[in-house]
Amino acid sequence: MSQQEAGYDYRRYRQLLFEAVDETSRQRLIDLLILEKARDRLEAQRTSDRAAMTAETVAKVLGANGRRETPRD
Repeated sequence: MSQQEAGYDYRRYRQLLFEAVDETSRQRLIDLLILEKARDRLEAQRTSDRAAMTAETVAKVLGANGRRETPRD
């Protein structure tokens, strides 16, 4: 796991899948994905991306319109 990064390494896994031409190499890929907790990393990265997009959208809305306060009667 020395090449393990903070996020899901899509390109690396895709290349490994491309190279997995026989049962043994496919099993090694599956074992690697389990060892590196690839699904958990992908979900964490997706969650982080969603939060960043939400924050960016909120910043754009507030930046374009300024702070809105409801008028008091």
